Amino acid sequence: MKVTNLEHLGIVAGIIDEIGIEEEINRIIGRSSREKVSAGVIVKAMLLNGLGFVSAPLYMFSKFFEGKATEHLLGKGITAEQINDDRIGNVLDDLYEAGLSETFLGISLKAVAKYDIKVETGHIDSTSFHVDGEYGREEEGSIEITHGYSRDHRPDLKQFMMNLICVGDGDIPVMMEVASGNQADKARFSGLLQEFKEQWTFEGICVGDAALYSEENIVAMTGLKWLTRVPLSIKAAGELVESTTVLQESKFKGYSTAESESDYGGVRQRWILIDSQARRKSDIKKLDKKLEQIQQNCQQDLQILAGQDFACAADAIAAAEKLSTQMKWHQLANIQTVEKPHYAKRRV
Repeated sequence: MKVTNLEHLGIVAGIIDEIGIEEEINRIIGRSSREKVSAGVIVKAMLLNGLGFVSAPLYMFSKFFEGKATEHLLGKGITAEQINDDRIGNVLDDLYEAGLSETFLGISLKAVAKYDIKVETGHIDSTSFHVDGEYGREEEGSIEITHGYSRDHRPDLKQFMMNLICVGDGDIPVMMEVASGNQADKARFSGLLQEFKEQWTFEGICVGDAALYSEENIVAMTGLKWLTRVPLSIKAAGELVESTTVLQESKFKGYSTAESESDYGGVRQRWILIDSQARRKSDIKKLDKKLEQIQQNCQQDLQILAGQDFACAADAIAAAEKLSTQMKWHQLANIQTVEKPHYAKRRV
């Protein structure tokens, strides 16, 4: 008797089969009579590996399926040895040639239809993935793995970007795009949302962060319903926040709001100024802590200055005034000097 493990991977494999991911991959890439394992099965194996709590690199991929119910998960006659790095590499090349974004979109459409997912709001954002190594640009038209703004806090390494649109019903990803590591969100988000609307016949609201809001983007998003945060770098937004606008208590406890209209970029839009009591308390607490730390640093600098000797009172006052100008939120007042007798060393 042979005992193999199934664990949670049986549930994952069942969902993959329900959506029809294996069949969709085989339809896009095609099948050859010489293949022992289809591309669809390889992708299914990669998904199981990725959701297997401890993922394995390509050269260890076969080891991942050792001791597991491989035939039950992947199909009759399929062994762990057949899921090797050579076959996986070939499938990855085929997926790249077919177009990853288009392949992802086709699978998303099947998942949405299968589980009756509501597509009423689309949330767009991007993230970065850092890599090790040189990663020079291989061919024209491919993405560039290079340095850029690092969301995962590794600016020392090269990276690539991923743009993702998720729908509000369960935060299900429905559209994905891999981009160069130095991509500017503002330059891409509006175009991606337009493509999203065309593919999904989307009539809901597109939601994004402040990177979505620019004069070029809101003009490009004509015909779309969108919701985003206006960055305070926009002069009108900064003036609104600093104004004495009277806020009205919201139906949501702890919030006050005020509405105004704007035609920024030549597009009529509604701005809502929101004040959160909880956020205000949190911000004040953080500010107090920051001020306390800055004050401690200023006191340390002042102690160092006070321990120095100067040739004359004017030099001491000039040094104190220079230190005062370097302080961002503090200043020195009532500067006084103390004369110290200085005796020359006795000559022998």
